[in-house]
Amino acid sequence: MEAAVSASALRRTYERKRKDAVVALDDLTLSIARNEIHGLLGPNGAGKTTLVKILSTVLLPTAGTARVLGHDVVAETRTVRTLVGLVLGGDRGLYDRLSARRNLLFWGALYKLDARTVRRRADALLERVGLAERADDPVERFSRGMRQRLHLARGLLHEPQVLFLDEPTSGLDPVAAVAFRRLVLELRDEGRTFLLATHDMDEATALCDRVSLIDRGRLLLTDDTASIGRILGDRECVDFVHDDGTHAEALALLPEVTDVERLDDRWRVHTADRDGSRRVLAWLVERDVLTARHAQPTLEEVYLRTVGDRGMRV
Repeated sequence: MEAAVSASALRRTYERKRKDAVVALDDLTLSIARNEIHGLLGPNGAGKTTLVKILSTVLLPTAGTARVLGHDVVAETRTVRTLVGLVLGGDRGLYDRLSARRNLLFWGALYKLDARTVRRRADALLERVGLAERADDPVERFSRGMRQRLHLARGLLHEPQVLFLDEPTSGLDPVAAVAFRRLVLELRDEGRTFLLATHDMDEATALCDRVSLIDRGRLLLTDDTASIGRILGDRECVDFVHDDGTHAEALALLPEVTDVERLDDRWRVHTADRDGSRRVLAWLVERDVLTARHAQPTLEEVYLRTVGDRGMRV
């Protein structure tokens, strides 16, 4: 079966006066299967939004090709636009003085939907994203989270088969974020494909079938989310909770331990193999540390070790 989304040697540069051109995408090749939720991860300036804009026909590539459901995004722009939905978030694409319903009616007219169809779909989508009771309020009164929900409704209005989401849960409270993720899974079960650009590792782990890491416009890796930790080799992990850092210092001296790091609420011990993890667990039990468990390298660890820790730098 042909991929839902494919990009081959995709390149995008931005020319600057009296300076070298900026390469936003550098010969990037990517394939996303139908009915897949694919995560796109990378630091600020990595090229995630540029890729999403090219695939949704908002931006032209400098070189290379991209196709959505078999249609070229440059040669068949009009067809591609009927097949994709774009949810960028923030204030873009919404009109503050219009109500939520009138925003959807406006976009429905741009999609050339007849009045009866767009009203029916708008009402159903406002109900589905939890905005039915505020449907006639002007958007200027909406919180950021409510705007994000309206963005999703707008992206679904013409019933696209492929959706591009750029930081879709930004500004949502935890309860709303969980509901949003549940909705994405429901939409995938209805036959839709998603490309999700996000910085939220928990979101990517919970939602995505596969993830791709990009940096400086280049694709670093693509793998199944559930097994991506194997990219780090045969490394194993043991997590334990202990307030005293002396155990961490002692563990770091064991021959089977490669390193020990402090996470938010626990310590993580890295070992070269599973036997090493067993010995670390036994060592902890002997010292009455009972809050310990075997773990696999997380998506966040793979990200940090692949992209690198650059702090606040873009």
